Amino acid sequence: GAKLVERLLAALFDHPAVLAVALLLVGVGLIFATLTFITKNMKVLVAARIERTLNAALSRSGTIGILVGIVVTVAVQSSSITTSILIPLIASGVLLARNAYPITLGANIGTTVTALIAALGAGKVDGMTIALVHLLFNVSGTLLLYVPRPLRHLPVRLAGRLADVALERKWLAVAYVVGTFVVVPLVGIAWLS
Repeated sequence: GAKLVERLLAALFDHPAVLAVALLLVGVGLIFATLTFITKNMKVLVAARIERTLNAALSRSGTIGILVGIVVTVAVQSSSITTSILIPLIASGVLLARNAYPITLGANIGTTVTALIAALGAGKVDGMTIALVHLLFNVSGTLLLYVPRPLRHLPVRLAGRLADVALERKWLAVAYVVGTFVVVPLVGIAWLS
């Protein structure tokens, strides 16, 4: 019995593709477990006074939130990390979604710094051009979606409605992700071919 299990595991993990999928599943599982743990414990770790102070500071000026997003993202060199930090803060009620939104906009601007540094190091015009396009695209998006007051809260409201639907019908959330990141690109590639 034990020898059979041992041989089966050895055979399965001898194939790089199976090992890669297994490691991916373990990694995704650990990410979900970690985010769940952080979310459940965040409220305990952060006092109500800090919560009120943080939300009050970010409510006064979206510019502060944008600057926080830029600085944190430049420091950690990843907008994904900045955004991942926000998720448990919002889920535990420490930070309001409307106050996290400017931070995500700042994170999108901050993430361009890595490309700018790489382009400066490479010293090539084409590299700097692409890095500046990345910066201008993200700054333009922030100006377009945050500066006009009527549009400022639209992305958060739309995301909130989408979140409500996703929580009610989890299969729809999966379909949305698959459609957006798999089906639409494949249709686009097929159409261009």
